[in-house]
Amino acid sequence: MEANEMTLNDYVDAVKRRKWSIILPAFIVFSVAAAVAMMLPSVFKSTATILIEGQEIPSDFVMATVTSYVEQRLQSINQRIMSTSRLSEMISRFGLYKDLQGRWTTEEIIEKMREDIMLNTISTEVMDRRTGRAMSATIAFTLSYEGKSPTKVQQVTNMLASLYLEENLQVRKRQTKETSLFLEDEMEKVKTDLATIEKNISDFKKEHINELPEMLQLNIQGLNNIERNIERLEEQLRSLKEREGYLQTQLASIPPELDQDKNRLEELKIQLIYLRSQFSDEYPDVIKTANEIAELEKKMGELPGISDAENDRPDNPAYITLASQLASTRADLKSVKQQIRKLERNMDEYRGRIEATPKLEEQYNEFVMERNNTHAKLNDLMRKLMEAKVAYGLEEGQKGERFTLIDPPGLPEKPFKPNRKAIILIGVVLGMGAGAGIGALKEFTDPSVRNAGTLVAATSFPVLASIPVIVTKRDRNIIRIKRIILMIGVILVIAAGVAAFHYLVMDLDIFRAKVARLLDKHQILPEVVMEMIRP
Repeated sequence: MEANEMTLNDYVDAVKRRKWSIILPAFIVFSVAAAVAMMLPSVFKSTATILIEGQEIPSDFVMATVTSYVEQRLQSINQRIMSTSRLSEMISRFGLYKDLQGRWTTEEIIEKMREDIMLNTISTEVMDRRTGRAMSATIAFTLSYEGKSPTKVQQVTNMLASLYLEENLQVRKRQTKETSLFLEDEMEKVKTDLATIEKNISDFKKEHINELPEMLQLNIQGLNNIERNIERLEEQLRSLKEREGYLQTQLASIPPELDQDKNRLEELKIQLIYLRSQFSDEYPDVIKTANEIAELEKKMGELPGISDAENDRPDNPAYITLASQLASTRADLKSVKQQIRKLERNMDEYRGRIEATPKLEEQYNEFVMERNNTHAKLNDLMRKLMEAKVAYGLEEGQKGERFTLIDPPGLPEKPFKPNRKAIILIGVVLGMGAGAGIGALKEFTDPSVRNAGTLVAATSFPVLASIPVIVTKRDRNIIRIKRIILMIGVILVIAAGVAAFHYLVMDLDIFRAKVARLLDKHQILPEVVMEMIRP
């Protein structure tokens, strides 16, 4: 069976029949939404804006020693300020969350405060001077705090902003100071190492003074001079040997007139005269010759029949002269041989130095290289230390990157949340939808027949007559009472609508205060409800 199409009158009749099913749910939903909107506590929010200003002095002149990025430093500062000790101090100082104390633990209250504090960064696209590419840079950030008291919200936000500004300065100063202290410690270590290396080099030079690489040329030159001197002395030695042979040959051809001791005495005297002309009396050959002369004189003085005058007088002048020349030549030969042996010892010493130089050069070069590297490191640390001290002065004078409070936290005049206007509007919409939905559901699920046409369509039989509704006096009284109740309900709905409209136009706190004063004046509601709606 197909249902007949409903006309406008059918809809009007359905609305009249289901008016209570429509009005009551709509009124209940709207009342609940209005009650929720009015009973929710007001939450105020205060915000401070802090600008991140760059370094005033160009970095080409003064390089800052703070290496962390501003985002990283912000997070580090945020973790320091959001510590339990800092937040506990602020809660005790401003008397926050008194309604939660006793019901929540200290950790839960501190976590609630962390949730009420918000840090939001403000970034923009800038051009990187080094790469020439666009990049995102943080230029400012906002600090916000939410609470139930406007004054306390402002005070807490102001304290948070001060802590961020102070902590940023301390962080930058601390990093710069730690950089200077670190560089000073490193400099002391490098100076100690350099002094140790210098001492090692000095000891090495003292131990191998003549074998150092820089002495190689002098050693080679000395060796060459010695070789030339040896060659010269060997040539002289050959000449003296030839002279000695010649004198011996000449001396052998002259017979001596005196005995052998006397000739030997004359020869020694001549040799002594020559030696004293060349050397001092302490020279070994002079002492030896003088002793031998004394022994011969003593021996000849003991011979009988020979006086001292006869002993001293030479018999053959030619023999004496040749003997004197031979003695002189032999003395020169001995002296040259000694000089050659001395030069050969010196030559061996120079050769040992030259041979040892390549072996010591590697070790010496390692010492020198280590000293040069350490000295270069020391100079680099000194330069960096000077830059760190200049950077510390830059931070002390607050000329580096800094935070500037450009928008201090203000006293909030209106609540930040809840959005009571939105809650009431949602309640109105939901109430209308609930009333219309419940009324339509009841209407379409009701199997009753309301008119003759519906009955004919349902049974396929014609309707002969219809009995009208018989209204008695009691029915009229009931209808009258229902109309009065309906009028009162309409008035309440209109009043609620006016109140909602009034709230949409004016501040709800003022509206709540007026309602509270009115109810308090006439004592319409119980005291518990009065406390709930008081601002």
